[in-house]
Parts: sequence; C-alpha cells; structure tokens
Amino acid sequence: KLKFKGEKTRKKRKREDGEEGPSRRRRKEEDEDSPETWVLPEADIEIRGPTFIIHPSDPSPICVTYDSTRGRIVMQSVDKDKTDDTESPSVMQRTPTDVSQVWVVTRVAGSPTVNIRTGVGEGKFISCDKHGLVSADREARGPQEEWTPVVFPDGMVAFQNVFEKYLSVDEIAGGQLSLRGDSDEVGFGERFWVKIQSKYKKEAHAEEKKR
Repeated sequence: KLKFKGEKTRKKRKREDGEEGPSRRRRKEEDEDSPETWVLPEADIEIRGPTFIIHPSDPSPICVTYDSTRGRIVMQSVDKDKTDDTESPSVMQRTPTDVSQVWVVTRVAGSPTVNIRTGVGEGKFISCDKHGLVSADREARGPQEEWTPVVFPDGMVAFQNVFEKYLSVDEIAGGQLSLRGDSDEVGFGERFWVKIQSKYKKEAHAEEKKR
C-alpha cells in the first residue's frame, strides 16, 4: 500500500457479527474526514499539495505519471493491474497506487498560477514551450512552468499555460498518449479529474478567511 509522509497507519478491523450499524457509520465518517483523504477541488485555490491527475480516456482512464528512470512524463492506465473479474472504481474512489502518480502543486500567495513538480526524484517542474511541447525536466521555475487551473461546475479541471493555451491529452504514433500544451479551446481532451488531499483543501479556505 502506498504511504505518504505524515500518514497514520490505521489497523484493519474485522466486523463482528453483533456490531451495531451506527458505530460502523461513525468510523466511515472519520475515515472520510481524514486529512489524507483524496477529494475533488471545488475552486482553483484548493489545488495545492500532493495531487493526482486523471484523464477519463476510453476504454480506461489514464493518470499523469512521472518516469524518474527516463526523466519523462508518461500517461499510464489506472486499470493496468485490473483483472476481468474486478469492477472498475469510480473517479471518486480512485487514489494513487504509486508515488510516481503523485505531483506536488505549489502556489505563490495571491497568484492565480501554480507550479506542478514531480513527487519523486529531485523535483522537476512540468513546463510547456511556445510550440506546445510538455516536459518535466526543469529544476527551476519560470513563466513556462506556470499553469492557471480552471475548475468547471462538474468538478473537472483544465490547465492553461503562459501562452494562453490548454494542456491536453494527445494521441501519438502507435496509439500512445502524451501531453501537449497547444489547445485553443477546452474540450474532452483538455479536461482532467484532479484529486487533492483533504487537509490542503481546508488549509486553502483557512487562508482565504484570514485575507
């Protein structure tokens, strides 16, 4: 099981035959309120900290992953370990299964833009050049490493770069998928499900109240 820094180990407990319903519901509510619970953002200011980025591709959703060995971004199926007899979970149930699937989003206070860096290795930032080429090989932040997240009413998110173009999933030779950053409009390929940890969502609102 994937563990993140600061995550508390919760012991598994088997349900006893005589256990009452309310106590089970109470534990479920406590689990859902855990600081490490993965949730969907409702506003762009909430996107910060450890982040899981999924695209609802067909037939299987894919997540934005960092291959630290090759130093490149990889679009990986979230169902790669799925067998025919297992049911695919909904997006609300999906969580990272490997640290390579987790990105760290940082934001300068008061800025609408964010930086997205790898959660493994030396910390490389996702950048996009004027030709729409997306990579994760820079250790320093500059204009090309800035992204403006746009949260839609349905909870999905688009990322706009400094050239006012959108991040999108693109099919390349051999049917493989990659990221590009040269879309003028937001369509299916430019919309992502983004999951953040509950504590950072609460932290964002606490900072807004202080302002």
